[in-house]
Amino acid sequence: MDLSLVELLKNNSWKNVLNSEFEQNYFLALETYLGQEQAKNKIIYPARSNIFEALNLLDLHQVKVVILGQDPYHGCGEAHGLSFSVPRDIKIPPSLRNILKELESDLKMTLSDSGDLTSWVKQGVLLLNSVLTVEKDKPHSHRKRGWETFTDKIISAVSLKNDHVVFILWGKPAQEKIGLIDLNKHLVLESVHPSPLSSYRGFFGSQPFSRANTWLAKHSLSPINWMLNGK
Repeated sequence: MDLSLVELLKNNSWKNVLNSEFEQNYFLALETYLGQEQAKNKIIYPARSNIFEALNLLDLHQVKVVILGQDPYHGCGEAHGLSFSVPRDIKIPPSLRNILKELESDLKMTLSDSGDLTSWVKQGVLLLNSVLTVEKDKPHSHRKRGWETFTDKIISAVSLKNDHVVFILWGKPAQEKIGLIDLNKHLVLESVHPSPLSSYRGFFGSQPFSRANTWLAKHSLSPINWMLNGK
């Protein structure tokens, strides 16, 4: 029998601030919906055990940077619970390819051909999607089912509990979350989305990685080693 969603969240630092959400009507409806979809043999990404991967890998108090995505990749094998990231052996999707191009340009580095961003998470980067599940081959299929309310609570908790966090908001849906962030103590970096449709309208050249590290250093926080498997 599948574990309930609350059982999938293993990290107590997040459970302490999110436990009450699991009892709210919106979340109970969300869990019912996901169960019904599964009963119809719908394929849902990421794997159920990875739905809260971004939270399980990183304690709340360790968050230094938040990179907010929309919903998980909907192709086979791509989503593994971290926004924009794909497992090491999976072809890099177009938006992530553009992120890595900007990273190479911003920090003058050469990266190996991997789209696995797990090393960022281990240094304090919360790779959070606004919606945490999606149906196979149907982007945005789980929007407005309750996930947005839940992830808004996550963003608010980071803003409230932590100091001097960098919030990287790419594209209009991410930028709409700015009202959840205390701008008196956090840095918000905004640009268009890195998708091929918009990246040339201001994403390239926005230098989010160096700007984030400058902010962290200014506030006596260790910078992020964005290198991945670069040479």
